[in-house]
Formats: sequence, C-alpha cells, structure tokens
Amino acid sequence: MQKKLSVVAATVVLLGLSGCGLFSEKADETKGWSATKLYSEANEELEGQHYERAIQLFEKLESSYPFGTYAQQAQMNIAYAYYKSQDQAQALAAVERFIKLHPNHANVDYMYYLRGLINFNDQVSFLNFIYEQDATERDPKATREAYAAFKELVTKFPESKYTPDSLARMRYLINAMASYEIHVARYYYRRGAYLAAANRAMGIMNDFRDSPSIEEALFIMIRSYDKLGMTELRNDTERVFKLNYPNSKFLDEGKKAQRKWWNFWSSNGSM
Repeated sequence: MQKKLSVVAATVVLLGLSGCGLFSEKADETKGWSATKLYSEANEELEGQHYERAIQLFEKLESSYPFGTYAQQAQMNIAYAYYKSQDQAQALAAVERFIKLHPNHANVDYMYYLRGLINFNDQVSFLNFIYEQDATERDPKATREAYAAFKELVTKFPESKYTPDSLARMRYLINAMASYEIHVARYYYRRGAYLAAANRAMGIMNDFRDSPSIEEALFIMIRSYDKLGMTELRNDTERVFKLNYPNSKFLDEGKKAQRKWWNFWSSNGSM
C-alpha cells in the first residue's frame, strides 16, 4: 500500500513540474516582438545567408502582422530566401502566391523577374550536359519556362529596371533552346532518321531565326536531304547555305568522310 502511494505521489510531482513548464516545448523567443523587430531580425538572418531561419522569421512576421506593409515585404523576401537556398519549388510557389495576392503591388515586376531567375538558374548547367549526356535525355523545360517568365515581365513592364537584364537573358535562352534542338537533330541524323533530322533543323529555322545555330541547322538539312535522295531540296538549301555562310567550317568538315561532321563541336572527337 505504501509503495502504491509513493508511485501516486511521484506522478503528482511530475505532473506539477510539467505544468510549470519543465517538460514544455521551448518558449517562442519572438513572442511579443513588434513588426519592426521581426523584420529587422529576419533581414539580418537573410543577409547572413541563414535562409531557413530568415524564412521562419518572415513567416512569423506575416502571420502576426498580416495587414501591415511589412507583411507584403516579408512575402517577397520569403520567395527570395527560398530562391537563394535553391528550393525551386517553394520559391516558385511563394512567387505565384505574391503575384496572385498583390497583382498591382509597386514592386510586383520584381516577382516576375524572380520567377524568371528561379527557372533560369535551374538550367544554368544546361549546356554542360552536352558532352556528358545524350541530348534527347533532357527536356529543357526550365529553359522554356524561364524564357516565358522573362517575356511576360518585358511585355507587362517594358519600363521596369529589370527589363534590360531580362532581354539579355532571353537572348541567351533562345540560343540555349536552339542548341538543344541542334543536338536532337544530330541525334536523329546519327541514327539514320534523316527526315526527322531535317524537320528538326527546319524548326530551328522557323523558331530561332537570330540564333547562331541556324548555320548548322542548314547544314543538317543539306546532309539529311542528300541521304533521302531529295536532290532539289538539297541543292536549294545548299545554295542558301553557301550564300549566307561562304566560309563555314562545316563545308570543310563535310569533305572529310573519315570524320563525322556532327562531332565538330566535341573537343575529344566523340559525342
């Protein structure tokens, strides 16, 4: 009986200590902080590249002071912090949420720009895979989405301070997409799918007129039409090619039967 009473007493003591907070979760250090203090602390964490902590504080600011001007800035900074921490999905979700909630915000152009940057950075290594991976194994979805995001910014906010950089990135992305199409055309040619190669090269002519890839696209068309026995198309394309690129490197490459022309860009002679 005495043993049972001891157990009961111990239980009561533990419950009492629990009520005093000994076993409670760690207290919220931000409790009672003003919006200004929360914003200041969150910004300090952001500048220190402590992105996870910055996001926590900005989210706390938004939930505690949802109707203040700091809340809108917090939403923008959350998107930026996710972007810097390379969490693409969360960054894009935060951007889309802000644009939906504040379509007329004075700085909404930055969020369109950030959406482009998020996708742009996802494809930064896009051209690096050329010598390591078959071109058909990767669909440049991020490249197209980055281009679309920058284009939307340029269209909606032509006077934005982010427009010049967006235009420069769009030019780069056009060349990246054209380069991808070239590698797909090469892929088809190597495997004897000459009609598919010619059609892919023709697509480059139609969609990426200002790209340097036009030169090789024409050459692929010449070689593909030749293999298909389409003499008239081959001759017409060859005339256009020689008129526009009289000193093309591909002309010499085409004369070297022992060396495959589509390996021209490869530094080690293989692809």
